[in-house]
Amino acid sequence: MITANDLKTKGIACLEENLADQPEAIITVRGKESFVVMKIEHYHYLREMELEAALYETRQDLSAGRFTKDDIDQHVDELFAE
Repeated sequence: MITANDLKTKGIACLEENLADQPEAIITVRGKESFVVMKIEHYHYLREMELEAALYETRQDLSAGRFTKDDIDQHVDELFAE
């Protein structure tokens, strides 16, 4: 973990040090976990996994027939009617 004070006094060097052997680090502010920083490669990996999960979910919805061919206005009206 990185304290906000460490980050303030050491700057980027503090981040580089903490991320040398782990993909992400937590920054605490006044003892409370407040932020997460990570290597850009890890961020891109997580984004790719998020998109893969969305694609998988979409394919599952299509296979199960959970979709509509209504126009967008009809679809939005139905969503807000529920």
